[in-house]
Amino acid sequence: MKLFDRCYAISIIILLGIFSSIVYPQGSNYKVTDTINIGGGNRWDYIAVDNVSHRLYVTHASEVNVIDIDKNALTGTIPNLNGVHGVAFAHELNKGFISNGRNNSVTVFDLKTFNVLDSIKIDGMNPDAIVYDAFTKRVFTLNGRSGNSTAIDAQTDKIIGTVTLEGKPEFAATDGSGKVYVNLEDKNSIQQFDAQSLSVTAKWSIAPGEGPSGLAIDREHKILFSGCHNQLMVILSAETGKVITTLPIGKGIDACAYDPSTGFAFSSNGEGTITVIKEDSPEKFEVLDNVVTQKGARTMAVDRNTHRIFTVTMIDGKSFGVLVLDRK
Repeated sequence: MKLFDRCYAISIIILLGIFSSIVYPQGSNYKVTDTINIGGGNRWDYIAVDNVSHRLYVTHASEVNVIDIDKNALTGTIPNLNGVHGVAFAHELNKGFISNGRNNSVTVFDLKTFNVLDSIKIDGMNPDAIVYDAFTKRVFTLNGRSGNSTAIDAQTDKIIGTVTLEGKPEFAATDGSGKVYVNLEDKNSIQQFDAQSLSVTAKWSIAPGEGPSGLAIDREHKILFSGCHNQLMVILSAETGKVITTLPIGKGIDACAYDPSTGFAFSSNGEGTITVIKEDSPEKFEVLDNVVTQKGARTMAVDRNTHRIFTVTMIDGKSFGVLVLDRK
């Protein structure tokens, strides 16, 4: 063997040895690392992270519990609500908005003091999910029983119109440019409408997904993640509605979330797991793992500053509270 050939062969062997010794990480490394005991009744719905103020808002029967997520401690309560469901934030206006399903209203509160500023009566029935579109400075309630969305001017707290939807809305996501996407649970589809004109601009089937519940968006790559009750995450283009792929998730999906820094999408599953999906590229996605939480932990929120996940359930079946998941 010539000297050049011998050196080349040795180099290849060394490189192969180096590559074979690299351990590629498997899974997301998430696990439950802490619990926050809230106590009280056993009825709850959406939770939401205020990434600006480092607070977690937990909707809980007739109140919203506010948690300082730097200390993992209860820091305030917004009481006397009526069938509370969701919370949305308008930081530039220092306002929060809470949907009340039982009396068809929206409670407006101060983000610094938690004091109630206003109560808005809406025509829609059973406002459930609620989202804020910063592009138009409008709040949108998703009204489950009336099949529509009420638009509220967040600056004046006045109702400015209604969007008629073609099914039962479950959750919504905004793209930051004035487009709103809504899961229609009973139609196995997503409806898109313009937040300014309040006109419907598209409706897309998410087959083979059935019973869409949670919805999240990757704004940079314009991708939607729709978690469905037939244990599928349907991943589709937010521009064309084309289904890119579907992946298996756990049973009992309620919420979805997306963390743009890690490229992770999540579904929280009532069976007691959180499915973690990695966006390797806008065309390639994979399930990393199903992280064990606790049964009933079906709603979820992600802290984009620390990448921690929060979910709520009856801790050990005895006391209502928050499970904190971290990658440490």
